[in-house]
Amino acid sequence: MCGIAGIIAAEPLTPDHLSRVVDMSAVMVHRGPDGQGSFHDGPVALTMRRLSVIDLHGGQQPLFNEDGSLALIVNGEIYNHVELRDQLRSKGHRFRSGSDCEVIVHLYEQYGLDCVKHLRGMFAFALWDARLQRLMLARDRMGEKPLYLHIGPREIYFASELKGLLAAGCVPFALDPTAVNLYFHYGYVPEPMTPIQAVHKLPAAHILTIDAHSWEQKQWCYWHMEDVPARTDNPVEAIRHELETISSLIVRSDVPIGIALSGGLDSSAIAAMTSHRYPGVMQAFTVGYREESPFDERNAAKALAKHLNMPVHEVELCADDVAISFPELTYWLDDPIADISAFGYYAVMKAAKSHGVSVMLQGHGGDELFWGYPWVQEAVTQTTRKLRGQASGSFNFHDYLTLKSPDYWSPWGVKEWLRSGAGLRSAWEAYSRDRSTPNEQVVFYDLTPDFQLARKGVGNLYTKTFLDQLQETAVYDVFRIPFPRPSVDIVLTQLICKTYLQENGIAQGDRLSMASSVELRLPFVDYRLVETVIGLRKASSDHTLPPKAWLRQALSTMVPEWVLNRPKRGFTPPLNEWHKAIFTAHGATLGDGFLVDAGVLRPSSARELSNGFYPAGAGAPLSFKALTLELWSRKLAAVTTQSQRFGPRTQLEQGKAA
Repeated sequence: MCGIAGIIAAEPLTPDHLSRVVDMSAVMVHRGPDGQGSFHDGPVALTMRRLSVIDLHGGQQPLFNEDGSLALIVNGEIYNHVELRDQLRSKGHRFRSGSDCEVIVHLYEQYGLDCVKHLRGMFAFALWDARLQRLMLARDRMGEKPLYLHIGPREIYFASELKGLLAAGCVPFALDPTAVNLYFHYGYVPEPMTPIQAVHKLPAAHILTIDAHSWEQKQWCYWHMEDVPARTDNPVEAIRHELETISSLIVRSDVPIGIALSGGLDSSAIAAMTSHRYPGVMQAFTVGYREESPFDERNAAKALAKHLNMPVHEVELCADDVAISFPELTYWLDDPIADISAFGYYAVMKAAKSHGVSVMLQGHGGDELFWGYPWVQEAVTQTTRKLRGQASGSFNFHDYLTLKSPDYWSPWGVKEWLRSGAGLRSAWEAYSRDRSTPNEQVVFYDLTPDFQLARKGVGNLYTKTFLDQLQETAVYDVFRIPFPRPSVDIVLTQLICKTYLQENGIAQGDRLSMASSVELRLPFVDYRLVETVIGLRKASSDHTLPPKAWLRQALSTMVPEWVLNRPKRGFTPPLNEWHKAIFTAHGATLGDGFLVDAGVLRPSSARELSNGFYPAGAGAPLSFKALTLELWSRKLAAVTTQSQRFGPRTQLEQGKAA
């Protein structure tokens, strides 16, 4: 695990280029405090910061093939490296280290650009082929490891974090209006966009190649979730098999492993499946609240830890802690992500590192893959109804009066919102919308209260100049699926994984774990497990079953019954207390802050947002999004002018390995 960065240019690099690459590495030292490596060859320079997890003393990067013609830097972990190493050795390849990532250079020698198809794990890497004078950039299938790009006319910069690109001093901090508007609707910016105009993300499951001679650039997707064939075998047995397999692979480590344990089904399942496979003593970490909360799950987590003979460490948060840590948290997030659960993840990872744990397991992905969010199940039903109505030319308004209660949606206090009559209004709006929207636009995020509130209210916050730069339909483009498309339940699984899971859950998990120099592993987003579920779903739809029905049955022999039958609670802290503390401490910054100066928010709107409860009674989603973006903008804008503050520079290595 590490942070990577680099540059490729159409001409040989200058000392100024190399200086910028050093600055990019320095700002990401938290991603790799255990070592640094670099490489320079003509038009390309690579650098990395290392967090030692596998082969602690021999796995330094860059990694090279036998003759040094290939140079590789990697951020990630290859879970099946032992099996791949055996296969490659049988084909005559010789290894220099025990690093899990060294298999990539030899896979490239053996299979070329298709090397990524053999990897099971999480990764973002840069591989320089000196013979072809070609740079290959690639990301894992589910987007666990990030890679940001700045593509100029004659040079391309890349880095594991947006801060890395900003530290190079080549990217102006200019907000992208479309991305900002998407952020206010979703609470994050969907890929490939970022909030910065000159920066985008290499999408998950994509490869980008750059030819230094011709300056030709090619980008393509090497894996499509929906392309797996249908499977007619027993869902319970198939899912259990993949869970057992990934549980064995994911505990490979030369440093201590812990688990973020909430007491819920997903993290409990990971703990039960991995604790007896891990050769050491796995430590559990759980979060609770000093303020009274019915959703404090520490007792459930401690009960399971005792059942599994795992030592457990409690992390207690209070409103004052949250308010104090809020500015630094927005910095570490790297992208603005308006999710109150970030505080819990951040605190747990800091606690893990303080106890000597450098690898953590977590249950992200279980809800998205197994219908853990009832609103996504409802989206399947409504999209199917919509397409049926469009095909027949008829619509039934009664259908839209039977929308699911928002009890299923989110803990943002929208029950009163619906009781006031908004349920009827929303039904009429949904009815009107679906009569006219294109049939490639599925019913999706527009079911969530946060999206609906943003759609109705955010336009009143923007300046006219900012509004004039927006495309009215852009916020819906995220959930438009072109033809030909698979069945609706497959489409919705793909969408929830590519949006909320990837850009909220996975992204904040990666950034906030790496902020404490901790590697985060997510068994539920293993691509083989994802393919298994999609294949089974093609043959036998499960979205009408109770949430997580297949998963619960698959876990029935591994997890205690009292865990299997426990109601889902999720991370639900004392929201009112936390919001009040955050806005008391930082709300005033909105009044005359960055977003006002940048022409995004009207001054009067910013002042209204600064009190922390806008819209009133709605759980303050718009005001929380605005304050998160404000503090994030201040922190990240400062990086572009502080690239000299990180201490002495390290000379980049020239040429190839011996």
